[in-house]
Amino acid sequence: MSYPAVVIAEYNPEWPLRFEEEKPRILAALGSQALAVEHIGSTSVPGLAAKPIVDIMVGVRSLESAFEVCRAPLQGIGYEHIPMPALWDRRFFSRGIWKVVSHHLHLIEFEGRLWMRYVHFRDHLRAHPEVAREYEQLKRQIAARPGMERPAYSAAKAPFIEGILDQIGALASSGAANR
Repeated sequence: MSYPAVVIAEYNPEWPLRFEEEKPRILAALGSQALAVEHIGSTSVPGLAAKPIVDIMVGVRSLESAFEVCRAPLQGIGYEHIPMPALWDRRFFSRGIWKVVSHHLHLIEFEGRLWMRYVHFRDHLRAHPEVAREYEQLKRQIAARPGMERPAYSAAKAPFIEGILDQIGALASSGAANR
């Protein structure tokens, strides 16, 4: 599969608005299957440059049972399921034409490990603008590499993300996070 090149856009204040427009559509389509809907990824962090794709996380009770129930309603509002075996801990959907995607939707078990990682990383970047700037610089450096495609881009960012999550975990376990 050929992926489009990674493009980092300046922060767009419309990104949160696009999420807010999409959230009720998702909730209406999924009903009680959706326990929560969150805006995640770099477009959810004010001021942070990002790939101009709004990432949405939908929390469900059970990934396997919810996927079968949610797939058709999500397709009905324009989300295409993209099978990605490497993403075993979620079901991935995309809205828009592959090279001009507007939204990504991640169906994830609510309050499971992956859910919490996304929320904690997003909230840490929102609360620590200096870390968000460091992350932005890294993303721009990685995206500028010749021939950079999305899977390699994501893999190259992973050590930074893991480092932040490890730091957050260390703070939470020591009680320092509440100070």
